Amino acid sequence: MAGSNTSRRDLLRRALSVCGGAASAQVASGIAGASRAFAQETGTDKPQKKIPVAVQLYSVRDDCSKDLPATLKAIAAMGYEGVEFAGYYMRGSSQLRKMLDDLGLKVAGTHTGLGTIMGDALKQTIEFNKNIGNKFLIVPGLPSKNTESRKSWQETAKLFNEISAKAIEQGMRVGYHNHSIEFKAIDGELPWDTFFGGTNKEVVMQLDTGNAIHGGADPVSFLEKYPGRCATIHLKEASKTNDKAVLGEGDVNWQRVFELCETTGGTEWYIVEQESYAHPPLKCIEMCLQNIRKMGR
Repeated sequence: MAGSNTSRRDLLRRALSVCGGAASAQVASGIAGASRAFAQETGTDKPQKKIPVAVQLYSVRDDCSKDLPATLKAIAAMGYEGVEFAGYYMRGSSQLRKMLDDLGLKVAGTHTGLGTIMGDALKQTIEFNKNIGNKFLIVPGLPSKNTESRKSWQETAKLFNEISAKAIEQGMRVGYHNHSIEFKAIDGELPWDTFFGGTNKEVVMQLDTGNAIHGGADPVSFLEKYPGRCATIHLKEASKTNDKAVLGEGDVNWQRVFELCETTGGTEWYIVEQESYAHPPLKCIEMCLQNIRKMGR
């Protein structure tokens, strides 16, 4: 379009140049009002925030099993600001905290089984995670009894509300991470909607972008539908033509994902996860971070 590089400021300056006095003020007021209305309509009036980037250690699980200190050191050297655990590799909380502190890494969350946050186990889980500096307890999957029917999902939502209330008293938050079954309708409703429609806003919606697409869903639509719920998000690529694509090489609408996370999502951590590999896993997660930086994050 002709003049597409013309800024709003230039348009305003030109408009004012052909008007004088009160007319200039009216033109300026009208243009400013139109700009505000446009910004409010499109959501660009909302302030964007800088969100730190972590990596889910499941992405490099073999490396962690072989040499956890060296793997964490490599991750820090790449420029990652944090990690999310999916197991602790036979280390206690004090050992892990020292490794992380020495490297300047934070904990963006832990993936922990439902059983570890139920009953008496919750207290021990909270204590361990407080010691390593984590406040997000994310359940990465559920037993079949919790997912076999719409009623099961409704009861699971109630259970998470109860656990969440206890965790919040200790400064912790619980959440749920999707795979693909959450986007296959049961009795006319997606389990994702049954669950997050039935949980309090404090229960974290850890959306996994790649898994959602594999389930036939558009992750953007759920960021739009549940504002403020995605305190942590898994950045995972999905591609129709390359099953080993790293972040930035596939079909995810990353710019819209970032925009929503940084305005209405309530997002505190971006968490990279890579589960298929065209290169060594450490190289893959480095490529993911490089591509995120190229996208301005």
